[in-house]
Amino acid sequence: MAIAWKSIGVTVALAAAASGVGAWAGASWVLNRQTPPSLHEIVHKDLDLSPQQLAEIEGIETRFAGLRVQLEADVQAANGELAEAIRISNGDSRVVQPAVDHFHDAMGRLQQATIAHIFEMRTVMTDAQARRFDRSVVEALTADGAK
Repeated sequence: MAIAWKSIGVTVALAAAASGVGAWAGASWVLNRQTPPSLHEIVHKDLDLSPQQLAEIEGIETRFAGLRVQLEADVQAANGELAEAIRISNGDSRVVQPAVDHFHDAMGRLQQATIAHIFEMRTVMTDAQARRFDRSVVEALTADGAK
């Protein structure tokens, strides 16, 4: 009987050690994953912008920030409308479809404004900076997480 308890104890200890090593390895992998830099990081750290360029970009970013808040609020409202339509629809797509269309419209406006913002920032850059910026934007859009 004592041997059985000893075997159980060893098994439990080995299982705990293995799960600890697995958790540590998983956490290390997640923390060390390379994520593409944000648009803000690209513009402010990677492009070597002049003080004048930075000032112009700050103005562009400030104008866009207010618009983005409004557009994101529209997306949230449309999302709530869609959730409510799904809740009350009992599978009736005629009830849900207008809410889906409203949500797609709100998302589309946000995406169009974001793309316009990107191209507006590009106008402040030199050709070399714009090429580096474009490469970074393309890499961010095609990164594994964006697929």
